[in-house]
Amino acid sequence: MAATPWESDLTKELKERFGDQILECSTYLGQDFVVSTPDAAIPILEFLKLEADYDYLVDLTAVDYPKRPERFDVVYILYSFARNHRMRVKCAVADGAKPATAVTVHSTANWLEREVFDMFGIQFAGHPDMRRILLPEEWEGFPLRKEYGLIQQDDRWVRENLNIESGQ
Repeated sequence: MAATPWESDLTKELKERFGDQILECSTYLGQDFVVSTPDAAIPILEFLKLEADYDYLVDLTAVDYPKRPERFDVVYILYSFARNHRMRVKCAVADGAKPATAVTVHSTANWLEREVFDMFGIQFAGHPDMRRILLPEEWEGFPLRKEYGLIQQDDRWVRENLNIESGQ
């Protein structure tokens, strides 16, 4: 990825307020993003919502990098109606780490964090209802992790619950 530095009044303010917790402010193909430490993500989201008019949490997702020590990137996609601007806040988290919930800042994070848990296995500390949202509770594994191949979808669950052999 050939990102270039993103410099603006907002990035200056973020760097002043959060210091070395801001690891990077960059843009790639017109998409602006901030990379932070995991501990700073929620305070940054709160600042962006309350003081910078990024009042809409568009999405929350993750990316799996299995060979990195901090295996996952958690990505918050924000939009400001006042600025007509979209940005991302990203932070790297290790497998088994429990980043803080964003539900305290954006109530819409509730189901989005449950989806990230369901697909990647990332649990969010302080979440009010951390359980699967898309797959059945008894489902084994997390389908969007890189080691979870398409062929190895949960054949046992399909046989036991749908009474058919997997089409894989």
